[in-house]
Amino acid sequence: MDTILEMHNITKVYPGVTALDNVSISIKKGEVHALIGENGAGKTTLMNILYGLYQPDAGRILLNGKPVSINSPREAIALGIGMVHQHFMLVENFTVAENIVLGHEPRKGLTLDMEAAKASVREVSDRFGLEVDPDARIEDISVGLSQRVEILKALHKGAEILILDEPTAVLTPQEIDDLGEILQNLTKEGKSIIMITHKLKEVLGMSDRVTILRRGKVVGTVQTSETTADELAEMMVGREVNLSSDKAEKTAGEVILSVEHLTVKDHRNLPAVKDVSFEVRQGEILAIAGVDGNGQKELVEAITGLMPTESGKVTLCGKDITGANPRTVIEAGTGHIPQDRQKRGLILQSSLTENLILGYHYRPPFAKNGRMDQVKIAEHGKELIQEFDIRTPNQEVSAGSLSGGNQQKVIIAREFYKDPSLLIAAQPTRGLDVGAIEFVHMRLLEQRDNNKAVLLVSLELDEIMNLADRIAVIYHGQIVGVLDAAQATERKLGLMMAGGTSEDKGDVS
Repeated sequence: MDTILEMHNITKVYPGVTALDNVSISIKKGEVHALIGENGAGKTTLMNILYGLYQPDAGRILLNGKPVSINSPREAIALGIGMVHQHFMLVENFTVAENIVLGHEPRKGLTLDMEAAKASVREVSDRFGLEVDPDARIEDISVGLSQRVEILKALHKGAEILILDEPTAVLTPQEIDDLGEILQNLTKEGKSIIMITHKLKEVLGMSDRVTILRRGKVVGTVQTSETTADELAEMMVGREVNLSSDKAEKTAGEVILSVEHLTVKDHRNLPAVKDVSFEVRQGEILAIAGVDGNGQKELVEAITGLMPTESGKVTLCGKDITGANPRTVIEAGTGHIPQDRQKRGLILQSSLTENLILGYHYRPPFAKNGRMDQVKIAEHGKELIQEFDIRTPNQEVSAGSLSGGNQQKVIIAREFYKDPSLLIAAQPTRGLDVGAIEFVHMRLLEQRDNNKAVLLVSLELDEIMNLADRIAVIYHGQIVGVLDAAQATERKLGLMMAGGTSEDKGDVS
């Protein structure tokens, strides 16, 4: 295959941090090229430079052998480079066709030529095997179809090189299989795909080559067919990584969390959680599995006092905490790793050290008689930064200046320090590299083995099947089934996560 893109000696330096150090990478026409690395390795920074969002301090980019300067996404698109971000950039109340032609709408006089727009969408979708309904509204379609729309947007604008940022993060197993077929169709048409991902299973199943970054430098580029997940993990982290957790057999004890007939409305005043009941016991991990947006967020926030409940009852260690405020829930023995780390987990403007004591900042040894003990706070921060390998220039930088993965580590360090009776972990490894995931999994299992209760909410089926003792599947705000982990398969869980038919659900009983 011919080389279509070369990035030579790319360097990017921020105050106190070298994000990219003389990085070089080449992309061939018609290949899927995976880009992997631990948190802070520079993957997203490198792709943001290619897409014109950042400018390099040194280095050059060659497209089809010719030097190019990319100063904005508009210039990247004009050069045939498109990017599908992890969080989709779609207008929810627009149709598929309206989203795809947005910014370059076909006109009939002064008005939008909707028929021409739909015809052009059908032409592109037929060509690349990306079947969509041009008239469907984004708010009414699945996450997998929304991703197709994002890909079609880039192809409609003439993308020859397509950057996909964590493309499988919110997909069901069936949708991941569909994405694999889509990528095959695109490469057959000569398109080149760059895929940023943390999921080694998808790297091995979808890519032709893979480049590994570590701490801003290229460790190597290998043929995917000539490597393994263990080898890639070791190249990413610089040491051997255990990709499967050793979970000891354990009998669950008394009920720690009881949720009975809980109903919760979302911000639009619509039912998001509908008559949900379950229990979490001492010494067990109960996982909630489901596609993002099926009520997980509202369920967790109602339990932790961040959202009001419409009806039902929540009991923690025998105490009724229904509708209690967050401090009461924390003091009753709850730790909470929230789904949205920036909105719910951190004060971005405050220092890393200050964020590491949130929730117990008003208690000894960090405060006495209303006065903060800065020496104790600093010592505590230094200890947790080292224990949880939080990558930071110093402990007084703002939490908002850290990478997403390191922000997640701050929250995990703080919540594990509380040693709660119940740990609610919502997407605890989102954005983390394999080394950090291994560490978090080990700590979650330690909680379980120390007779704590863990409620794990995750979009990662591998993670759920690796850690959980029991798995409850949520769909449209309802628990559609609970399985012992030993009985669960990806197919069974995937069918339940997608709603399934009554016949399908019979298969998972």
